Amino acid sequence: MSAIIISGKELARTKREGMKQEVEGLTKEGIKPGLAVILIGEDPASQSYVRSKQKSCNEIGIHSELFELPSSTSQEELLTRIQDLNEADHIHGILVQLPLPEHISEDAVIEAIDPSKDVDGFHPINIGKMMIGQESFLPCTPFGIVEMIKSKEIEITGKHVVVVGRSNIVGKPVGHLLLNENATVTYCHSRTKNMKEMTRSADILIVAVGKAHFLDADAIKEGAVVIDVGVNRNSEGKLVGDVVFDRAREVASYITPVPGGVGPMTITMLLHNTIESAKRSIK
Repeated sequence: MSAIIISGKELARTKREGMKQEVEGLTKEGIKPGLAVILIGEDPASQSYVRSKQKSCNEIGIHSELFELPSSTSQEELLTRIQDLNEADHIHGILVQLPLPEHISEDAVIEAIDPSKDVDGFHPINIGKMMIGQESFLPCTPFGIVEMIKSKEIEITGKHVVVVGRSNIVGKPVGHLLLNENATVTYCHSRTKNMKEMTRSADILIVAVGKAHFLDADAIKEGAVVIDVGVNRNSEGKLVGDVVFDRAREVASYITPVPGGVGPMTITMLLHNTIESAKRSIK
């Protein structure tokens, strides 16, 4: 058996084609979706992510503004900038690129963003609404994962989902989203005992720990759906996931690659949330 590849790159391309048409329609109505991105400091990875987001916005017609601030920027200065953007009618989404310098509280920054412009889906109000199944902006990576699973018409209801990793950005919210889709969800983390027994029971296995080749084929049930969220560089400088792809694909029924898997869908769902925020501003 060789698993069917779930290509986030291909799905993202399809979704963005539809989004481009949607943005064109909104622009004709006088509403041009706008995204503001704030980058603090000169972290190379963050700079790369921000460039990708700006390029993606430009490709589908979303207005984007980048605010590059020095690492010496104070928390008060950053919160003032966020408040200005909260009040800007032409901006529908605000994204502060993480991580932040140590002297700035991520929680304070996230909570300062107007929940109606929180297109990252990190604000406690949006997270709370997500947990109880109310309309909200969903965290982009978990949202993208669910869209990838659904794109292959994979049954979620009643299935056992095992999430390896419990971060606030991916692990916890993706489990709640799949719980809302009527899955039975188990979380595994650094304190989990007999983790392999847990992962081998999964119908849908989501691995988000950020460690290259953390999980091998012997920890995967025959026919499972495997979603690899990890993006790591090995000793040769090659991008690899948290799962040993070549061996896992011989056991799984579906699997996501790295690169070209979950990553492209994260930015795509950010674009989706920005467009949705613009549409809500009309109401």
